Amino acid sequence: MEFSHQWLLIIIIFMYGFRALTSIAMAVDLYSLVYKGCANGTIGGGSTAQQAIAAVATALIAQSTTSKFYKTTTTSTAGQAFSGRFQCRGDLSPSDCSTCVSKLTPMWGSLCGSSIVAAARVQLTGCYALYEIAGFPQVAATELLFKTCGSTGGGTGFEEKRSTALSSLQSGLSASGGAGFYATSYESVYAMAQCEGDLSPADCGSCVTAAMEKVEVECGGAASGQVYLNKCYISYSYYPDGVPRGAGAGAGAGEGDLGGKERGKTVAIVVGGIAGFGFLVTCLLFARSLRKGKDDH
Repeated sequence: MEFSHQWLLIIIIFMYGFRALTSIAMAVDLYSLVYKGCANGTIGGGSTAQQAIAAVATALIAQSTTSKFYKTTTTSTAGQAFSGRFQCRGDLSPSDCSTCVSKLTPMWGSLCGSSIVAAARVQLTGCYALYEIAGFPQVAATELLFKTCGSTGGGTGFEEKRSTALSSLQSGLSASGGAGFYATSYESVYAMAQCEGDLSPADCGSCVTAAMEKVEVECGGAASGQVYLNKCYISYSYYPDGVPRGAGAGAGAGEGDLGGKERGKTVAIVVGGIAGFGFLVTCLLFARSLRKGKDDH
């Protein structure tokens, strides 16, 4: 009976350990830095400007518990007006969205330097947020902000599969009722798209079309890619052995080779660590049971 209890303990350790550690692995992906954009030059205002930017961050964090997209404005005591906004990936839970935004806003300063810049935009896997001073020059909705492509090709017939998957994003977004987020898969290609929360369905469709054209040109036959435009992004990943269940959960906005391989490494490390720990516990308990058996005789 003692031995059975010990094995039950091992099973419990495995269950809770796997759940906790894989959650950590997923969180690492959600909050990983994708890119940063910092305005050239600095602005005056000193502590009053810093306080206004901090007020923007506070407002964004407060709203991230109930919303996945939010915009706000504030004015410093010196009369400088600042605006800010955030957006979380469409499939994030409220708690993940809130954590993502909370982790992101301090990065405005840490990534853009100690001096106050006129605008800062930071994109993590699960969310982005920005602030900018009033009057900061704006760019077009389809302006390319960042792109990354996998280092390997998808093989024969891949580009046709990718085209079909990306085309499905268009129809999926149109049928989403203005949700502005859609993920799909076709054969071995997983694709995802998201538009900024205040875009109309028509503008969202136009932005995603532009992103599709850019990713096909920029990434060619690469097995994975992600393109971030000013008002939308798309991503795709090719899985030769078939798209795994929950491919988007914790994977980010189409992590491709960058996130996919790193996520695979992380999960492998986690599972290996659990297996190693479980094996050690098994050996110790088995040795203990043998020693107890000898003592009983």
